[in-house]
Amino acid sequence: MTFLAYLQIAIPKLAEGLLITFRVSLICLGIGVLIGFPAALARVYGPKWLRIIVTGYIEILRGTPVLVQLFLVYYGLPQFGLTLTAFSSAYIALGFNSSAYQAEYFRGAIQAISGGQMMAARSIGMSRIQAIRYVIIPQAFRFAIPAWSNEVVAMIKITSIVYLIAVPEMLYVAKELMAKYFNPFQTYITVGVIYLLVIAIMSIILNRLEKRLTIPGLDLAKRSSA
Repeated sequence: MTFLAYLQIAIPKLAEGLLITFRVSLICLGIGVLIGFPAALARVYGPKWLRIIVTGYIEILRGTPVLVQLFLVYYGLPQFGLTLTAFSSAYIALGFNSSAYQAEYFRGAIQAISGGQMMAARSIGMSRIQAIRYVIIPQAFRFAIPAWSNEVVAMIKITSIVYLIAVPEMLYVAKELMAKYFNPFQTYITVGVIYLLVIAIMSIILNRLEKRLTIPGLDLAKRSSA
């Protein structure tokens, strides 16, 4: 079988796996935002006891391999009577792992905002919560986009490990194709090129989003060089 003929068979199947890759990535990134942003707020504005708890959570998840976390969820939890599907295990393990990294991205973005803005908001009668909600948070999300973009790219690549628990994402499909047609070089070259194209497209989209949402006069690079 020629490489071109093989591609005609492999591409449709890999495309199905790529859709699963996107699905897992999107859900895990969503979980990461839902947990990571409140964790960042807790680290910056929370009481000391809460900051200690959140810091421990972040350091544990960032300091241990995501593969170990995935196996603990999928293979470890059944020992305690909690058996999850492969997809649910992937969402939990990768989503919580992502939340630890996103918490740090958001924390950096929050701390990049001048403390004078909080003082100004309080001086015009806003409560602390109102100042965080209406002044700090909108800017923090914008400032976090450059670092958060790295998490999007990383998540797309990290999802490849979930093939080890039989989630039928692209690498799992590639493994099946390799076993059926006995052509590992062509298979993994094709997968690598697909990942490269996807990452390149996502990087372009996120760079344009970053430029579109840049706050005039509040660009971090300009502020740091001023």
